[in-house]
Amino acid sequence: MIIDATDLILGRLASFAAKKALLGEKVEIVNSREAVIVGDKRVILEKYKRKVARGDPHHGPFFPASAERILRRTIRNMMPHRRYRGKVALKNIRCHLGIPDSIRKEDIVNVENARIKEGTLKYIKMRELVYLLRQK
Repeated sequence: MIIDATDLILGRLASFAAKKALLGEKVEIVNSREAVIVGDKRVILEKYKRKVARGDPHHGPFFPASAERILRRTIRNMMPHRRYRGKVALKNIRCHLGIPDSIRKEDIVNVENARIKEGTLKYIKMRELVYLLRQK
């Protein structure tokens, strides 16, 4: 199953992908940087900056700084990743920044209930969040 993350809400996309992976399907998510997080931009940025700053740079916890890794970690946290079935399901998930040539011709699944609504004003795209996180 291939899912295009363009204009999909991060949490809804992650829960859908986690459920499909737990059921045994292989899930590939393309265009990870185009997913959105709904909410006030400033509040979301502060929340993620706190996560990145937490811990020690040598001992962790280590928080990902790229869009596909943030998405994968969000999916991981929605499944029992410390148990056997969660570990197996996590191996079925792949996240990509763009669309790889190997899967370009395959059918892409639409997740309509995860799509951002037309009138939503308060949101931030993953690419913008990653850009702002990398600035000091």
